[in-house]
Amino acid sequence: MARPATGILLRDRTGSANLGRVRTNLRRDLTEAIKVRDRVAIAALRSALAAIENAEAPEVDDRRPVVPTAGVGSTEVERRHLTEADVHTIVAAEVTQRSTAAAEYERLGRADQAERLRAEADVLRRHLTA
Repeated sequence: MARPATGILLRDRTGSANLGRVRTNLRRDLTEAIKVRDRVAIAALRSALAAIENAEAPEVDDRRPVVPTAGVGSTEVERRHLTEADVHTIVAAEVTQRSTAAAEYERLGRADQAERLRAEADVLRRHLTA
């Protein structure tokens, strides 16, 4: 298994080696946001991490033969591996989605919701420039 420059092997929840700097930074910042109870940052970071994990989900392939099996791990399917560029693209899409929604809320006169979404976008935008 490859190791990051720090020499520490990082693993994600599925146990596979994870070298993604953006994802690691998102998780670290989520831990800090939870400690200081920053609700805006918590919401933005959880949403971005969930989007990354959803992108890793294996595609449904109806042509795959159904093999009856039993036992531990019989239902496990390998997750897709994302590159750092893929993760960056997902986070950028999350920023764009929030910015677009904020503009729409502003147009509808919901400045409070627009400001919250802009704050969430700013939290995620910091991870794009790091």
